[in-house]
Amino acid sequence: MTVTDAATGSTATRGRPWASEALHRADPQIADLLAAEAERRAETVQLLAGENLTSPAVMAALAGPLIDKYAEGYPGRRHHTGCALADAAELLAIDRARELFAAPHANVQPRSATSAMLAAYAALLRPGDGVLAMSLEHGGHLSCGSRANFSGRWFEFTGYGVREDDGLIDLDQVRDLARLHRPKAIVAGSISYPRHPDWAAFREIADEVDAYLIAAAAQTAGLVAAGVAPSPVPYADVTVAATHKLLRGPRGGLLLSTAELAERIDRAVFPFSQGGAAMNEVAGKAVALAEAARPAYRAYAQRTVDGARVLAAGLAEAGMRPLTGGTDTHLVTADVSPLGVSGVEAERRCAVAGLLLGKCALPYDPAPPAEGSGIRLGTGTVTSQGMGEEELAGIAGLIGRLLAGEAPGPVAERVRELALAFAGPR
Repeated sequence: MTVTDAATGSTATRGRPWASEALHRADPQIADLLAAEAERRAETVQLLAGENLTSPAVMAALAGPLIDKYAEGYPGRRHHTGCALADAAELLAIDRARELFAAPHANVQPRSATSAMLAAYAALLRPGDGVLAMSLEHGGHLSCGSRANFSGRWFEFTGYGVREDDGLIDLDQVRDLARLHRPKAIVAGSISYPRHPDWAAFREIADEVDAYLIAAAAQTAGLVAAGVAPSPVPYADVTVAATHKLLRGPRGGLLLSTAELAERIDRAVFPFSQGGAAMNEVAGKAVALAEAARPAYRAYAQRTVDGARVLAAGLAEAGMRPLTGGTDTHLVTADVSPLGVSGVEAERRCAVAGLLLGKCALPYDPAPPAEGSGIRLGTGTVTSQGMGEEELAGIAGLIGRLLAGEAPGPVAERVRELALAFAGPR
């Protein structure tokens, strides 16, 4: 059976490429777990904002012969021999990233967006330096000052937030805090803010206090690549991106920077924070970046935004309160407390019926962080599978029914039907 990949326009044979005879002989337990994971995905609707489906071409690159190639260092400057073809793959990924994002420099080796953020900090800061970033309570990532994370232990963070009346970033507060604390770096971006940051305004504030500007674009890099979101690259000294999420590549990170910071960025990745790169991931990133430059991907990215807007409107109609009144991206964050449930209870009820989404705390949230009053959803995966505005409007209604107290049985049956009808490019 063949299916069309909704992001790339290519076709692939649906099967179980991991279910080889060799794997079954060597480790039947893992083979069975992988088969069960595939079945779980086929029967549920995936709305987690940080996940997506890698394309079949990316999966092929990940399983290719570079999977066990040790290539410590950079192209032309490796610490081991036999790296000429690995060099060629990495140079392709670098060139494609630079062209796609119009960036002077790119580093494709980080193993995650958090690893990339660590390298950005290492390139620009010293322990004890001050950083101004979105507070965790208002949507900042753990790498923006959590004491459980390296960032909160090595640097002095000050958090800015959003306005209580409209949920938008309070740029007056950002400017006032920057003038007061004179941070060495300002981080713009978050994991749950559904609107586009004003990159030019952040650049202006950073220049006023002589700070570096770091763009945390892990969630939205795919939209930037497709031209459906404003790019931070012309404004930021360093842009931190993820290559999974909307880019549909392997789990990994990407750093874009000015030419002046290129050497510092590279040395902050290797040898400071990582050893040899995972060359199969680098090859997979090269494939994903090539796919993201094609018209089919750009159409896909626009559909993720269009679908998210329909989803937000549907949740509002069902009695929830979308933060900021809607979305500019694939992200939707909504307050479920008007329906008398917490975020964690909303997540549980939906999961029982096969709708997978995430609980989250909200700005000015009276609920404990472990419970939260919100849910966070993303349209990346379902759009990759071919779902559109009609399906997302229906999904919003299903969520509303569950949170209003309806028994999960009828909803679960509809979810399973929907999932199987759009089983994805695998």
